[in-house]
Amino acid sequence: MKKIGFLSFGHWTPSPHSQTRSAGDALLQSLELAVAAEELGADGAYFRVHHFARQLASPFPLLAAIGARTRRIEIGTAVIDMRYENPLYMAEDAGAADLIAGGRLQLGISRGSPEQVIEGYRHFGYVPAEGQTDADMARGHAEVFLDLLRGEGFAHPNPRPMFANPPGLLRLEPHSEGLRERIWWGAATTPTARWAGTLGMNLQSSTLVMAESQKPFHIQQAEQIEAFRAAWREAGHSRSPRVSVSRSIFPLVSDMDRAYFGRDGQSEDHFGYIEPGKQAVFGRSYAAEPDRLIDELRADAAIAAADTLLLTVPNQLGVDYNAHVIEAVLTHIAPALGWR
Repeated sequence: MKKIGFLSFGHWTPSPHSQTRSAGDALLQSLELAVAAEELGADGAYFRVHHFARQLASPFPLLAAIGARTRRIEIGTAVIDMRYENPLYMAEDAGAADLIAGGRLQLGISRGSPEQVIEGYRHFGYVPAEGQTDADMARGHAEVFLDLLRGEGFAHPNPRPMFANPPGLLRLEPHSEGLRERIWWGAATTPTARWAGTLGMNLQSSTLVMAESQKPFHIQQAEQIEAFRAAWREAGHSRSPRVSVSRSIFPLVSDMDRAYFGRDGQSEDHFGYIEPGKQAVFGRSYAAEPDRLIDELRADAAIAAADTLLLTVPNQLGVDYNAHVIEAVLTHIAPALGWR
């Protein structure tokens, strides 16, 4: 059995070829796709966070709205860039959204990806400390955030408060019990995967990892997953960790599918640079008739190693088409692979 959700970047563009032409379209269609995915039997609705871009950004209003409209589906991010975040304010927002959703948030956080602007986090008021990198700053923000989610008091109360306080040190409110165990780290390297396992975060791995060898993408990703699990075991955490991987998967079951993605059946892994001096390996897309697609996915070592699969959806093709893609995977692919 495997949890299957979707991951949307929430792109919009005022092009006549796009079904998502404004920020309002992106937000409202994301909500409608989450509702549709739940009705189809999918397990998760996840959203990417990018700043200074025509994509989804601040996630908590959207997550809270989805939480109010759905009852079962997991609601998450993949990922929130912690370079930009005030961990205290984020803990309040996350607690509120999780309570609205009844404890269904699955928050992916990370150092983030290459940005739209130069050092955009500085515009948000965050600057790495002396001798630190922006990645160090992101991990520091993450550690503060994790500590706050434990729900322990840390602030001394005012002796003459406006409202009566409970006894002892005060914590941030609202606090949502159990959210700390539903935080994921988006790792692209073996060291950060190990770090996530040591801290007791779940692991998210995307459609790229930093190239640590010349092995195929899915093999390198599977090796990072094993390193994460080894670090988890060494740290002695009591619960079982979760691991998600993202894939572009398109069963070709209609003429529209073949028109959109028929050529993607020849897709292959490729190596490239996402930042100067940082080589990554990008995973292939999967697009084929169901029988062939089942064989190809069965050979993907990282999918086999993960308990959660996130389908990256082309959100600008509209809610109906993306719901069709999700349904095609759930109907034509998942049962044959033992995921359902």
